This record gives sequence, structure tokens and C-alpha cells, in this order.
Amino acid sequence: MTRMNNLNPVPLMVVLLLLLQPGLLLVCDAAGGARGEVKCLERERQALLDFKAAMVDDYGMLSSWNSHDCCHWNGVICSNLTGHVQTLNLHGYYITNEYSYQDRFLRGKIPSSLVELQHLRYLNLNSNDFQDHHIPEFFANFTNLRYLDLSSCKFGGKIPSQLGSLSHLTYLNLDFNNLEGSIPYQLGNLSKLQYLSLWGNDLQGKIPSQLGNLSSLHELYLDGLKIHDDDGNGDGAQWLTTLTSLTHLHLGFALNLNRSYNWMYSISNMSRLSELGLLDCDISDHYISSQTLKLSKFKFPNSLSVLDLSYNTFTFPLLFQWLSNVTSNLVELYLYSSLLGGSTSNHFDVTMKSLEKLDLSSNEIKGGNLKSFANICTLSSLNVADNSLTEHLESILHNLSAGCVTHSLQELDLSKNQITGTVSDLSMLPFLRRLFLSQNQLRGKIPDNIRFPSQLEDLYMESNSIEGVIPKSIGNLCSLESLDLSNNTLTGELPVSIQHLSGGCARYSLQHLDLGNNQFNGTLPDFSSIFPSLITLALSENKLNGKVPEEIRFPSQLVTLIMNSNSLEGVITESHFHNLSKLKVLDLSGNSLVLKINHGWIPPFQLQVLLLQHCMLGPYLPKWLKTQKILMQLDISNVGISDITAEWFWALSTRQDKMNISYNNFTGIIPDFQLRLTEYPSISLAANQFQGSIPLFLRSAVSLDLSNNKFSDLTSFVCGNSTAERLGQLDISNNILSGQIPNCWGNFKSLAYIDVSNNNFSGQVPTSMGLAVELRVLILRNNNFSGELPISLKNCTNLVMLDAGENKLSGIIPPWIGSSLQQLQMLSLRKNIFFGSVPSALCSLTRLYFLDLSVNLIKGQVPKCFKNFTAMAHEEITSDPEDHSYTVPHIYGPLYGYDYDIITLLMWKGAEQNFKNDKLLLKGIDLSSNQLSGDIPSELVNLVELVSLNLSRNNLTGRIPWEIGRLVSLDFLDLSRNHLFGSIPFSLANIDRLSMLDLSHNNLSGMIPIGTQLQSFNATSYEENQGLCGLPLEKCFVNEPHQEPLAKTQKHEHDDFIQAFFVSMGLGFFVGFWGIFGTILFNRSCRHAYFRFLNKLTDKVATRWH
Repeated sequence: MTRMNNLNPVPLMVVLLLLLQPGLLLVCDAAGGARGEVKCLERERQALLDFKAAMVDDYGMLSSWNSHDCCHWNGVICSNLTGHVQTLNLHGYYITNEYSYQDRFLRGKIPSSLVELQHLRYLNLNSNDFQDHHIPEFFANFTNLRYLDLSSCKFGGKIPSQLGSLSHLTYLNLDFNNLEGSIPYQLGNLSKLQYLSLWGNDLQGKIPSQLGNLSSLHELYLDGLKIHDDDGNGDGAQWLTTLTSLTHLHLGFALNLNRSYNWMYSISNMSRLSELGLLDCDISDHYISSQTLKLSKFKFPNSLSVLDLSYNTFTFPLLFQWLSNVTSNLVELYLYSSLLGGSTSNHFDVTMKSLEKLDLSSNEIKGGNLKSFANICTLSSLNVADNSLTEHLESILHNLSAGCVTHSLQELDLSKNQITGTVSDLSMLPFLRRLFLSQNQLRGKIPDNIRFPSQLEDLYMESNSIEGVIPKSIGNLCSLESLDLSNNTLTGELPVSIQHLSGGCARYSLQHLDLGNNQFNGTLPDFSSIFPSLITLALSENKLNGKVPEEIRFPSQLVTLIMNSNSLEGVITESHFHNLSKLKVLDLSGNSLVLKINHGWIPPFQLQVLLLQHCMLGPYLPKWLKTQKILMQLDISNVGISDITAEWFWALSTRQDKMNISYNNFTGIIPDFQLRLTEYPSISLAANQFQGSIPLFLRSAVSLDLSNNKFSDLTSFVCGNSTAERLGQLDISNNILSGQIPNCWGNFKSLAYIDVSNNNFSGQVPTSMGLAVELRVLILRNNNFSGELPISLKNCTNLVMLDAGENKLSGIIPPWIGSSLQQLQMLSLRKNIFFGSVPSALCSLTRLYFLDLSVNLIKGQVPKCFKNFTAMAHEEITSDPEDHSYTVPHIYGPLYGYDYDIITLLMWKGAEQNFKNDKLLLKGIDLSSNQLSGDIPSELVNLVELVSLNLSRNNLTGRIPWEIGRLVSLDFLDLSRNHLFGSIPFSLANIDRLSMLDLSHNNLSGMIPIGTQLQSFNATSYEENQGLCGLPLEKCFVNEPHQEPLAKTQKHEHDDFIQAFFVSMGLGFFVGFWGIFGTILFNRSCRHAYFRFLNKLTDKVATRWH
């Protein structure tokens, strides 16, 4: 499907038509033949030089623009008759590997002087970076323009209506920008237009009816538009009926066909339509069945060969029955993410006589459904990835091979299912070229005699449980280009495994090899002589060891080399890379390698990704990094560098999306360079010795970690003139920042995470922090903040964590925390000067799983409504991934998602410890070291998922709740230094996870319940309870009761009432018994009367019985 697989298509028909135009033939002549004495005009040459001056050319795309004759410049073609510039082709492009990075692009603002190119016919600027700028209106002055491609250029604003005056235009591509507003009706004036693409923008409104004037239009892409159908009955589709030449129509994510059946009628009348995309247009079983009468005569055009109905909602029977009735000439059918369920139609394979490609991925298909496709004799590609296949692999392949599809199928994707069994015979589909079995439940060894399709090119089996060694038979696949066996449990010596793969003809064809995350050991072989065509080599996360041989070399075609997280040692020199001119990705991190590179070395490659974490690169910052102009990712954390950073190094960051130089010994002040970080990177400078002011240019990052340095000034960074639109995460903890925090936080529109802990800030918390309404984590711990928490923080309704502990904050605990911050999961106000009682409003925080109010001046009782902390009462509490993620505006689209870690400092078992993203250990309540009084509420025992409960150092009285044993997850319990009395509940011995217990310094009495857990603690856990005895304290000697098994003697909280009831009952029995029996025994007349009564009663009973 042309549009699906290429974001920037240049349709062959359009190009051919352009080439047939006389003017463009002159251009082609000029490109290929002699131009004679004709040279470009000076004013046009100067306009191009102005364009060059306005661009930042990181990739040397304009490096040839220095000679006198601009007609010889890269991307420029002139007329060989007049010398006028007629073609300007300066498109960027993307590489498409695992990292998906741009390979080259220009950036900047297009200067108005370009208008001098009045004879321009072809302008292609796609995949460049003109972010934050609008499409220049002066483009409308290029009145001779036939071809205009501005796709993927990050333009914003509206589509200039002036483009409607380009009357000769045949091709207009504006897709994948950030354009907004409505489609200008003036585009309907482009009567010669054959191709129009606006998809992937934020356009909305009603499609102007003037587009119906585009009678020459062949291809129209409006995916993603927010189309408004004003009258709600689909009459807005009337303009489609006049587009009689249309062959390609895409309206995905743009329509609600459930309300607009007239769109279908308009589509059915397009007699030349060959490709139709209706992704996510609210088509469903209900729509098909409810519109039966209205659509009874509906048929897709006979010319239709490609149909995309993905992201709608169907079941198998109704959909396939409908498709069988409305179309029969389909070649490609896309139904991914359409919630398909039920059984397939028996007649589908009969109807679809031309179907070659069928995509059913991300649905609910079961193995039995595949039989329906076995007799589609033309099918060459079948994708059922991410479904509900649970059968054995052999059974699935057997079902498919039972029909004629066995002779046509070339691509089969079964990945992301729950397919079981072993990989034993893959030859049942003999003409397969691509087979995807990734992320299933395949187990066992691959047998040595396994059979494969002889023409297999790509084999992906990663993320299963395949074990053993790689069989030699894989090496005999002469067409094999890609092999991915990563994330399994394969074993063996790597050199032996490589020998198996290279023992046959696969050594010459193999281009991509991924054996990462297995259990291969041994040293590295010399790959250059083994796989001469290798482009990708991934060996990460194995058990490779030993020294990297000095003489080892890698294939000259290598683009990606990944060997991270092994135990490799030795020295890496420039000689290992001398022939790797195409290398783009290098990952050696997590090894014990030493890089010894000559000072003046100029690498033969231009890297996009360089990851050297934990290798030895220092002590100086290597100068060869300066030559790497297109770095997108750089990680040289913990590599032993002790150096300052030069301006050239920071200039590298302008193109990166990730930079990590943490845990080194970089020193000095970072000057405030005039740099623009165009990719909005994640930057970590943590754990170095940087000092002085935080430079303003770092505000352009999307995530910034400056922790554990010596920065001393925050003002210019926070209060800069510009707005920081994209900074979402800021960590400036553990520096030497002091004074009041600047009150300028309104400049940060996307901040989700702020950590200013462990500095020396003072004064009040800035009220402007409440303007960061996207805030999810705010950590103010261990400073000298005073006063009350600003009420403006109630606007931060997305807060998940608020840690203001270890300051000098005062006042009552704000009730608005409970009423406004309903998403809170962690709240710490420990070690401040808060007073008053615990506000009942806190009990509204049902998602709260950690509460620390310790070391304050809080009085009153422990609230009974703490039982409302349902996150502490249920195991399935907190695993929404969105809790720890945020989105920011980004170059790759309106929003881009990032994750953050929750890291908090807790008093744990008497010491401060950091916990990271560990919710189990963080389920706790700490109210210690306050002035709380009253009983421990029995309602606390409902919080059965509590791991830590600390109520020590208060004035609590009463008994320990008898059912405290219900807190079976407790690891830490401290009730010491209160005024608790009574006995220790027997149920406490049932908590088998308890590793720390302190009940000391109370008024407890009685015997310590016998149980393995309670006797394992030191005597200090029970000391200073004068009435308490039993192990581990002194043995109880007086009136020692017999201990029944705990299961029989476990007491209830109402045991006192029960004891009193039985005492009263015994006393009543005694009085009643002796009151009657004593009278009979000692009074003769009463005794005689009583027995006469018994004799008469006996006689009456006997008489009636007989």
C-alpha cells in the first residue's frame, strides 16, 4: 500500500506527468547535458546565498554552494537556455533503523530573498526543520511552480490562502506539520492539481466545497483532520462527487461515518478509485447493520484494490459478509486494531480472488480463524500479530499450509501472541521469505535438522524461551538477510555459534544479526572475514568476557554495533574502527573497556548514537568527539573524565535528543552560550563539579538533571525572558543554591517534576509554583523554607507526590491538600513546625499510599477516617503508567510522552534510605514524634497492605487494637514511647513478615504472646514496660497460664465483654441452683412436697403413654 509505507511519496504518475512538460524537459537536459555558456543569474545566485546564510547546515547539505555558477550547486537545476533556477531540491531524510533518527536536514527560517527565484518550477524542502515558523506567504509569487513539497518541515500556523494562486501547481504536499485552522477555500482554484496531502496536521472545520473544483485531482490525503459536517447527515461530502479523476482517497481519523452515510454514497460513485483509507471513522457492526436499507445497493467501485478500515469496530462474520458483497477486486486489505472477534466467513476466501496482502494485527483472532485464509490462493502477506493465538506453532502452520496459500504466502507475521510449542519444522510454507515469531511462548531447543523455507530472507524469533545452541542449518539459508534471536536463553561459546551461522552460504547474505540478551559466553571473533555484508550486529546483555583482541576488525558495511552489558575487557583503539566509514550507532556501555585514542584522530564515521557508559574514556574529554556533527544520543556517564567542557562540546548538544555526562568530574562554569537545542533533549549533568549560574540555554531541554553539583545561582535560569514551553523535568537537588527561590515559575508551561531538595533555600515557597499546573512531583525537602505552603499549589491538581519535609514550614496542615490534590500518592511534611490537628480532609486522598507527618507539633487524635486510604487497603492500587509520565509539546507532534522516576527519602528501620519506584515498600504511615493523644483507632487494621506503621513518640493511650494481626504485610511497626497499656494482642504473632518491632517505653503488661516472630526480636523492643514478661524478657513465674495454640487462643477486641458475660452466667447458675436445691435439701416439708409433685407428674405421663 503506497501511502502506508512511505510518509513522503512522490507518485510515479505525477512525476511522469511533470517530466513530460516541456519546461521540465529543459530542466532534465540541463541536469544531464552541457549548459554551454549559460550560467545562473547573479540576483538568483545571491538569493540562494542568502538562503544558505539563514540556514544552519549541520550535515553539509549546502557545502557545494561556494562556486560562482550556482547551476552546479547541489540540489539546484537551471534552464540550459536562460540560466534561471528552475529546480530547488533540498529535502532532508530519515534513517529507519531501531533508533529512527533524521540523517540530514536544514534548520532555520526561510529568507524572503528567495522570492527572486521567479522561474522556479520544482521546490522540495520536505523533512527539514523550520520549526516555529509559518509557511512563507511569498511562495505564492512562484507563479511557475508545478511541484511544492513542504511535508515534515514542522511548520506551524495556518495554510496561506495565497497558495491558491499557484495556477500551474500539480503537486502540493503539506503533510506532517503543525498546521492549524481551516483548509483555505482558495485551494479549490488549483485546477491542475493532481496530488494534495494535508494529513498529520491539526486542521479542522468543514471541508470547503471548492475542493470539488479540483477535477484533475488523482490523490487526496486528509487523514487526521477534524472534519465538521454541519448538518450532521453527510451532505458535506457532496464535493467528492465531482472529483471524477480521483484514484487515492484517505480520510482516516477525520470522519464519523456512523452519522454520515452519504459519504459512502459519494465514495461509491468514484469510478476510478483504487485506494481508500477510512481508519477510525466509527464504522462498526451497528453501522453496517443499521444502514442496511440505506446501503442496500451500495458497492465499492470495481476499481478499488486497496482498502484500509483499521481502528474501527467489527466482528468477523458481519464484516466479511459485507465486504464480500461490496467488493471483490481487493489486492490489499488492512483491518488492524479493529477488535475483530467471532468466526470468519466460509465464503471470504471464495470472494477475495485477488487479495495479496491482509493485515489483521492487534485484534482478538484465535487460531481456528486462520483456516479461512488457507484457500486465498493469491495471498502473499498475512499479518496476525498481537492477537489471541494460543495454539502450538506446528498446528498453526499446518492449518495454513492445508490450502493453496501454501504456494503463494511469502510473508507471515505471528508475533506478539501466546503461541506455544517448539520450533521444529518451518518448511510447511515453502515460499516464505519473511517470518515473524517474536514475543510468543516458544520453548525448547531448535533441532539441528530443522527445515526452513529455502528462500527465507528474514527470520525474527526474539523474546521467546528458546534455549540451546544455534543450529548449523540456519547457516545454510543462502537468502538470509536478517536474523533476530534476541531475548531468549540461547547458550554456548559465541565463536562456535558464529561459526555455525557462517558455515554455509548465509555468511555472504546476512546483513542484520541480533543475538542480544541471551547467555552466550566467550570472546569476540573477527567478524570482518565472517560476514562481509553485515550492517547490524547486536550482542548486548550476554556473558561475553575476555579481552577484545587488538587485531579484531568489523565488516566495513557495519552501521550499527551494539555490545553493551557484557564483561568485555581490554583496550579499544582507533585501529578497531579504521574501515567503519558507515558506522552510525556504537554502544559499548556496561563493559570494562578502555578507549585509548590518539589525540589527533579523525574518525572515518559520523555517529548518530554513541553510548560508552562505564567504559574508561578519561581523564580528558576526547577531542575526536568534536568531529561528530550529527550526534543524536551521547552517553559518556561514569567514564572517568576530569576536565572542563569547551564551547564545541555544548554545540554538540544542539542536535541531540539525549545527552548524559553524569558521574564524572567535569568542573568549571558553563557559559551561557547562545545555543538553541533544536531536538529538545533529555540532559543529565548530575554528579559532577559544575558551579556558578545555571545557563539559560539549558531551558530548551525536555528533561534536565543538574543534581549533585556546585551550582550556586538559579535566578537567570528561572527568570529568563523567554517561556520554557517544553521543560518537563527539572532536578537541581544537592547543589549549593541558597536564598529565596525566584518567583518566576509561570515561565514553565510543561513542568511535571521539580526537585530542589538538599540545598539551602530559605524564605517562603514561591506562589508562582502554583502556576505550573502540569506538576506531578514537587520535592522541597531539606531546605530552610518557612511560613505556610502557598495556597496556589491547590491548582496543581495532577500532583502525585508532594515532599516538603525537613524545612521550617509552619501553620496548620492545609486542608486544601486533601480537597484539591486528589491524585496524591505520596505526602511528606515531616520535620517541620506544623501544629493543630490532622485535618479530616486528608482522608479524601483515596490514592494515598504513603503519609509522613512525623516530627511536627501535631495534636489531637489519629483520625479514624484514615480507613479511607483505600490504596493502603488493596493490593491492586497503583499501576497506571500515566501516573509517572507526562507530555510536552514536541517537534515530532503536538505532544510527546516522557516517564519520570519517583525517588523519596524515608526513615526506614531507624535510618534514612532512598526508595525508587518501589510502591510495596512505600505503603506506610508515619506520625511519630508529635503530640497525638487518645487511642489507636481500630479502623487502622483495615489498611491490610500497610508495610510500615510508625506512631512512636506521642501521647497515645489505650490498648493496642486486638485485630492488629490483620496487617499481615507489616514489615515495620513502631509504637514505642507512648502510654499504651494492657496486653500485647495474640494476633500480632501472626504477622510473619515483621522484621522490625518496637513496643518499648509504654505501660504494657502480661505475657508476650508465644510465636516464632515475636520471640526473635531483641529485648529492647519490649523494654520499659514494667508489667510485661516472657521471652525475650524474663520468664513469667506467677499464675503463668497454659498457652493453647495461637489459632485457638486468638482474642477478639470484645473479649472483655465476653469474659464478664461468662462470669455473670456462672454466678447466676450458682445462685439459682443453690436457691432451689438448698431449700429442698435443708427444709423437710418442702422436700416432701417436691417429691410428691414428681410422683404425680410421673403417673400422669405414664397413664397417657399407655
